[in-house]
Amino acid sequence: MIVNRPAPFGRLRCLCAPLLALLAALSANAQIAVIAHRGEHRAHPENTLPAFQAAIDAGADFFELDVRTTADGHLVLMHDAKVDRTTTGKGAVREMTLDQIRALDAGVKFAPQFAGVKVPSFDDALQLAHGKIGVYVDSKDIAPADLVAALEKSDMLDHVVIYGGAGFLKNLHTLRPALRVMPEANNAATLEKLLAELLPRVVAFDARDFNDDAIALAKKAHVDIYVDRLGNVDQESGWQDAVDRGATGIQTDHPAELVRYLRLHKLHP
Repeated sequence: MIVNRPAPFGRLRCLCAPLLALLAALSANAQIAVIAHRGEHRAHPENTLPAFQAAIDAGADFFELDVRTTADGHLVLMHDAKVDRTTTGKGAVREMTLDQIRALDAGVKFAPQFAGVKVPSFDDALQLAHGKIGVYVDSKDIAPADLVAALEKSDMLDHVVIYGGAGFLKNLHTLRPALRVMPEANNAATLEKLLAELLPRVVAFDARDFNDDAIALAKKAHVDIYVDRLGNVDQESGWQDAVDRGATGIQTDHPAELVRYLRLHKLHP
């Protein structure tokens, strides 16, 4: 008598399918976001459109920028409270109009080939990013309502993470609960309060607060952990240490190198 038996391969395929799905899910969860600090600013003037375009070209997931408000209520990009360090002008952003800031050169101090590069508006950066990259917003001096209005205008509400002080983020969360606000961890006790008050989906860490207690609390809350790896730790061993300890995003001054490193380890698409 001939007995038809199901092919062993068929049984293996049935058994392997769930396992493969699980492995795929784990692989997807392991992807690390690359955040270009002030854009790619080692070869381009910081917080400018060329720096942001270079971050896009490097394959970063976000570029980080710093937003401030001018005397006449416009939003521009400048890390420092004054324009002195990075432009040909002098004075505080808060005491200058948009036209005055637009008249400055934000590239020539960095290198002669960038002469003529202007201080971008926040709208300029959002327009460049749309459909290409996320934006990590460091809210230096900006009203929550103005930030929301700019993000709505540019259709970028779902493509940003927003860093700022706890009070600012609380007001922002009240205005738009769905926005991805990103408080600084500071310490485990503070983070526990922020998790309850803001319900963040992502928390920021730096060298000061990237410690076991705060990391464990963030993991327990199932939030993303975005950590700064700047200065001496902004290299392969520092990046791997961050990954090993639970980071899901790394802010770097070397976005192209970090993307290459993560891709080599199958941690970046």
